[in-house]
Order: sequence, then structure tokens, then C-alpha cells
Amino acid sequence: MLVTPYATLALFAPSVYALLRFSCSQLVVERLDPLVNPGQTGSPHLHQIIGGNAFNVSMDPNAAPSDTATCTTCTFAEDFSNYWTAVMFFKAKNGTFKRVPIKGNVGFEASSGGMTVYYTPTISNTAKASVTAFKKGFRMIIGNPTYRTEAQAKQFRQLTYTCLQNANTRTGETLAFPTKPCPAGIMANVRFPTCWDGVNLDSPDHMSHVAYPSSGTFETNGPCPSTHPVKVPQLFYEVIWDTTKFNDKSLWPTDGSQPFVWSFGDATGYGNHGDYVFGWKGDALQRAMDSNCNINCPTLKTQTIPTGNKCAQQQKVVEDIDGWLTELPGGMPVS
Repeated sequence: MLVTPYATLALFAPSVYALLRFSCSQLVVERLDPLVNPGQTGSPHLHQIIGGNAFNVSMDPNAAPSDTATCTTCTFAEDFSNYWTAVMFFKAKNGTFKRVPIKGNVGFEASSGGMTVYYTPTISNTAKASVTAFKKGFRMIIGNPTYRTEAQAKQFRQLTYTCLQNANTRTGETLAFPTKPCPAGIMANVRFPTCWDGVNLDSPDHMSHVAYPSSGTFETNGPCPSTHPVKVPQLFYEVIWDTTKFNDKSLWPTDGSQPFVWSFGDATGYGNHGDYVFGWKGDALQRAMDSNCNINCPTLKTQTIPTGNKCAQQQKVVEDIDGWLTELPGGMPVS
């Protein structure tokens, strides 16, 4: 079991930390992955995408989202970044699949699904933030959808799940899917590395240009390795999957195993991963980090959640993702 007191304090005692915490509703749910499968209409597995409406099949790094997007699903109106994760499904005893819906986080209940996004510049409000905001063209991935063991998952340190006892639960994180019904749903937590090589905006595997601290974690003020000396904000997603309609244990496998599976076929949870394409307008993110904003951020322009919810895209890969499906979208096998 993993316990990260930072997440708890960030939610319940925000005066302890400088951070941005905001919601972004879903832009679209479909099989596109412009980082791993650029130019491919119909990526191997399904994703849920939030952020600016410049999201497309290729995401040309020379065409910054902040230059081409006309709206964003995020409450900070200058954030046209794109954030995405895989999609969770319930696997029934008869082998069919049902997409698990997403619900709003604490304080964002009006949001139509999506995610809560954090950018944290420092773990203490007594010190000036000294992080370098991501640059135009920056992108990264964390996690590996092929991983199926705890040892593999531990390489990423902070890709976890919280079995929500209520909406405010922020303890008891695990690397694998929860093994019992969660009264208020399952929250997937995706924390990205906080050290950058200072040169490359991307890398062939979309990970090598960033790193976790050489020891400890961001929350314990761990130092950056010499290969990646530039401290960047901690980017952190919270995604609340509304698994409550599947909590009846009579619906679960007769062997007692848990029934949830990621859209890439992972029934263990160890393949948890997230993708990011930077798209803040101008120097907005750097200003916010320098200001040590604390949830609210006067230096940034905001929009209402209903306004963000109006920003949406139609599926480019048109397929049924909401009915009871005989296979996962794209035909991904369960492993």
C-alpha cells in the first residue's frame, strides 16, 4: 500500500502548498493517440481526452495547440493543453464489456466527467517557486500499457489507485486495481516526472527527456539527477471512475477477482499511464508558477465549468463505445 500525504494535504489544507488544481471536462473519447501512433486513424486502444480542441490524429509539434485551438474544456481559459488516459471497462461474467463513466471530483461536481489536473511548483508556501514551466512543443508520457507486474509498475513510483470510501478519500493508494468494491468509485492517480534534461521537448519514447528525482519524491523535495537538472512542475491527474453501479459482488467473477479492465486489455492495473501535450498560451503557466498560486490564480483567465463543457469534438474513429460490447474497442485482448 502506498500513502502519499501530499495528495491529502493538497486537497484539505491547500494553504500548505502552492498549486493549481482545476477541472477539465471530456473533449472526446476515441481511439486516437497522436504521441504513440501519430497519423494513425484508429489507435490500438481507446482514450479519454481533455483540454483544447486542437487535438488531432498527428499533433504536429510545429503546430502548437495554443496557436490553433479555439476552445478548451479546462477552467483555466489559457490552457489549451491536451491530457489523456486510457478508459476503464467493466467485464461481465458473460465476457461482455461496459464502459465505466467518469464523475466530477470534489468541488467540480458540475463537470461532465473529465479529470482534475494539478500543477505544483513547490511543496512549501514559505519558499518562492523555482520551477521552469513546460515550453511550447513539450510533450511526455508516463507509464507503460504493456506492464502487468508490480515490479514493472514500481519503475514509475507514483501511478496508483485510490479505492474511494467517500469523495474525500485520499489515502490507501495501491499500484494494482482495488480488489474489493469501492463505495464511491476508483480514482486513478497519474503523477508525471518533475525533472527535465533542459534541452529536449520530446524524446523517441516520450519519456527519456524527463525523470523522477534521483532519490525520494517530489513531495519529499528529492533532488533532480544530474542528467535532468531542471525542475519542472509536478503534473498530476486525478480521474474518478464511477464504478459504483458495478459494486454488487454477484456481478463479479466467481473466483473473487476484480472485474475491471483498461481499454488496452490490462486487468491488473499495472499498465496505468497518461499522456500530455503542453498547450498553455504564452507565458501563462510560468506566471502561475512564479506567483505560487494556491488553487485560485488571479494571474490567469478563467471560465466557468458550463463554458468548458461546451467545448467538444466529434469522434474521428466512429464506433460504439457505450453499449455492452463483445470485445474492447480495437479488439484489444485482455491479459
